[in-house]
Amino acid sequence: MHSHKVSGKQIVSYASFCLGNLGHSAFYGVMSTYFIIFITSVMFNGLQQSVADKLIGLITGLMVVIRIVELAVDPILGNIVDNTKTRWGKFKPWILAGTVVSAALLLVLFTGIFGLAQKSWVLFAILFVLIYISFDIFYSLSDVSYWGMVPALSEDSHARGIYTSLGAFSGAIGWNGLAIIVVPIVTGVTFAVTGKHEEGAPGWLAFAAVISALAIVSALIVCFGTKEKHNIIRDSAKQKTTLRQVFGAIFRNDQILWPSLAYLLFSLANTITYGVLFYMYKFVIGKPGDFWVVGVIATIIGLFISPLFPILNKYIPRKWLFIGGQTCMCLAYLLFIFGRSNIFLMDLGLALLNINFAQLVTVLTVTDAIEYGQLKNSQRNEAVVLAVRPMIDKFTGAVSNALVGYVAIAAGMAGTATAADMTAHDISTFNIMALYIPLALAVLSIIVFLSKVTLTEKKHAQVVEQLKDKLAEGEIEKEQAAVSVKTQSVYAPADGKLMAMSSVVDEKGQPFPGKGFAIEPSSGKIYAPFDGTIKFTFGTKHAFEIISQNGLQVVIHVGLGTVNLRGEGFETYYDDGQAVKKGDLLLEFDRDLALNNGYKDTVVTFYTQPGRIEKSSAIQAGTTIKHGEKVVEVQFK
Repeated sequence: MHSHKVSGKQIVSYASFCLGNLGHSAFYGVMSTYFIIFITSVMFNGLQQSVADKLIGLITGLMVVIRIVELAVDPILGNIVDNTKTRWGKFKPWILAGTVVSAALLLVLFTGIFGLAQKSWVLFAILFVLIYISFDIFYSLSDVSYWGMVPALSEDSHARGIYTSLGAFSGAIGWNGLAIIVVPIVTGVTFAVTGKHEEGAPGWLAFAAVISALAIVSALIVCFGTKEKHNIIRDSAKQKTTLRQVFGAIFRNDQILWPSLAYLLFSLANTITYGVLFYMYKFVIGKPGDFWVVGVIATIIGLFISPLFPILNKYIPRKWLFIGGQTCMCLAYLLFIFGRSNIFLMDLGLALLNINFAQLVTVLTVTDAIEYGQLKNSQRNEAVVLAVRPMIDKFTGAVSNALVGYVAIAAGMAGTATAADMTAHDISTFNIMALYIPLALAVLSIIVFLSKVTLTEKKHAQVVEQLKDKLAEGEIEKEQAAVSVKTQSVYAPADGKLMAMSSVVDEKGQPFPGKGFAIEPSSGKIYAPFDGTIKFTFGTKHAFEIISQNGLQVVIHVGLGTVNLRGEGFETYYDDGQAVKKGDLLLEFDRDLALNNGYKDTVVTFYTQPGRIEKSSAIQAGTTIKHGEKVVEVQFK
């Protein structure tokens, strides 16, 4: 069934989206990691050290504040993107404009605002704030648009998964690749311009220019190589989430809260370490020229981690993949602390540092928490899931920027200092901030995940089954006051043999609850049983709810036990919230895959508000039926 041929157009679309994040992610790396290094090492050279330290403190402080305030601004920017209407769609104009404007502003920042600090540091500080805020807003507009575009590129969750993992894959290369090229470009250009072997201002500007150009080229590739599907860019009003809703949903749902906290701890450790690795090579080991190794090792490991995840996850539960990755991280810190004089141990440490599945595990666990939250609080917060991870990344980026600025000043690693200037006290200050604190954070993330994250793949399957039973028994929906009795014809959603609900027994031998009918299918295609709107789909894709135009709510449940396939073998052709017509092909499923795994392929159609059903015509059990033929006439309140 998954032998769907991927068309040439689809390959171009995948490749274009993938390449888009190469420049986009590298650009983010420049602004989040290397800009701070530029500020602490070059921007204020020539100023009195005390003034320079004050300015470094002021600017890193401002960057943190701006970043944290921006968390509240992101939903507003998402809203702006959502409300954009142009002939090129709503995402592409912002991807391009956001990238071009933020690239231009980044270059101005990398000139030290044309050396203004040397003339008037007060004017410099004011302008810096204005430029940095504008820069951050435009970067965020392109970022929100790039990732927000995924649902508009495909209705199918399998294809969306491919887009997301390709984006993450090239993002890792863009981000880690910076470490390979930063020292050669910065020192090479500085030497060419000034004749000095150092990381000087001309080199940093050239580095920023190269990455800015790459970001713009990547943005153009996305704009020309992908196509937004206009039929499904639905009314996204229900996707607009305010910051209050985001936090409300996180704090009300413990299985969004705890994985998010574990990820926050991991992300803090990770961003702090990456922020200071350059200083470690330059000041502690005294070999800035070897820093490229960091990028090479990270890139090589990054190439394997994303593709390996689904393979490993077949045999190893997500929880243990998360903990395994965090354990590797802890070992990496121990090697950095005790094995610093040994190049082999350092390289081994760098390799271990990059073996982590935290991001993928968090996104998947939090996605599963949608159903968990629906069962627990009767709330389904899908947009929140998309917002949680980028919010955490922004927050930890801000905190790490602050710490890196602080480390540079506290450990005497600012300005023109070299490894020879480091005292034992400087080194121990560096160790505490750069290694001991992140090590503690990595250990804490393991403790949180082990003790608090209970939503395993197995538990999620149980949650979905409980939710299905509650829906079928009518426990979840609020009973509406009887107004008038309406009539609705329900047509067969599949080809096959009709079955009475009483004869449906699940894979464990339990009777299927609720009112409705079932079909023993002869093919794996599922069609709309009437004109209506798709209300929601379970994360595992084996069941979805559809509401008829006059208000009859029905769940089509494909197969019994198929929740355990976790979406494998299911392909959807609609979007939640989409209006569909009777007979539209909505879903295909691989019946052989279900049967070979010991599950049943029975297609059950049940009413989610059984209390509203007044009467229903008899079902001709045992008769063969084609999709689109009438099965029952239902009268409901």
